[in-house]
Amino acid sequence: MRVLLVGAGGVGTAITRIAARRPFFEYMAVADYDMARAESAVAALGESGARFGALRLDASDPAAVRAALEEHRCDVLLNATDPRFVMPLFEAALAHRVHYLDMAMSLSRPHPSRPYQECGVKLGDAQFDRSADWEAAGRLALVGMGVEPGLSDVFARYASDDLFDEIDEIGIRDGADLTVDGYDFAPSFNIWTTIEECLNPPVVYEKGRGWFTTEPFSDPEVFDFPEGIGPVECVNVEHEEVLLVPRRLDARRVTFKYGLGDEFIGVLRTLHKRTEPVSVKSGAGDVMVSPRNVVAACLPDPAGLGERMHGKTCAGTWVKGVKDGRPREVYLYHVVDNQWSMREYGSQAVVWQTAINPVAALELLAGGVWGGSGVLGPEAMPPRPFLDLLTEYGTPWGMREQ
Repeated sequence: MRVLLVGAGGVGTAITRIAARRPFFEYMAVADYDMARAESAVAALGESGARFGALRLDASDPAAVRAALEEHRCDVLLNATDPRFVMPLFEAALAHRVHYLDMAMSLSRPHPSRPYQECGVKLGDAQFDRSADWEAAGRLALVGMGVEPGLSDVFARYASDDLFDEIDEIGIRDGADLTVDGYDFAPSFNIWTTIEECLNPPVVYEKGRGWFTTEPFSDPEVFDFPEGIGPVECVNVEHEEVLLVPRRLDARRVTFKYGLGDEFIGVLRTLHKRTEPVSVKSGAGDVMVSPRNVVAACLPDPAGLGERMHGKTCAGTWVKGVKDGRPREVYLYHVVDNQWSMREYGSQAVVWQTAINPVAALELLAGGVWGGSGVLGPEAMPPRPFLDLLTEYGTPWGMREQ
């Protein structure tokens, strides 16, 4: 397997560090708009970097992406950029007839008149609209293959296959107790992506009703996270799992709730009221500035916070239903301690937890354990080989009966 990895930020760099320890691929070309960043990711591998190379690439230029795929004889494109570049990379991979993986899906657009009641363009709609073309090409676009979405979808499929006869609700619940020395508030993941998904109308799925939207930060609940993290207030947030899981699995309700914290929710509520650009005076005259972009620019790069970060992050899937005629409720989860991920890989916990999942997926694809054609989410794949591989990678998952 020869891989074009597009994006050498925090997640992309963590991908190289995880993949360097695995023998399943022949070569990985590490591409970024910032050549120095791509070179740094490869150089940090030292002697383990013999199967890697760095190049400069504009992810928004499909012709340039196709040229890179051709030059490096790649048969799969792994997208580690932010969601704004999903479609040009997705289309370039299809045009060049190579497989494609991403960790976030094509962007949504709110309903023009009823944004908090009805869906407009949903996350991933643009990609699923092209599924027949991917099937005709005999190639697979495995979308949403990070941790959330990704591992959370694998958990949902495992629960559906092995743990339940009927499912009332599949609820993704994400929480952490991470702190960063020197900062009252600092993001643990790409801030542009976080702001985007938190300000968009959250989507909920109910059988018989389909997908619908609510107000941002709606339906708060306190969820008790395992391994010492404890109770965290979680709220509805737009996320891909709600759009992916019901396509394959039978559940009466699917939700996603994120533990954001009161301070971050307060910041986001303020931004929610002022998302359009405003005129700001500068030395060069009046300029139009989006408050969202100002906040993103003022916050530190999460990829560089690992040395100052303490605590654990938890991604998981809570499932409620019936097994053998009895009510059952479980939480399937994956916890990463930042001190461990920094010591073992030099990557902070949240980006490392995201990165390990596409690497494991690539390994299963390379071995023919996972496969298919068209546009598919992780819940379309057999879950047990993936979960076993996580344990082999040294990062086991857990299950708690609720």
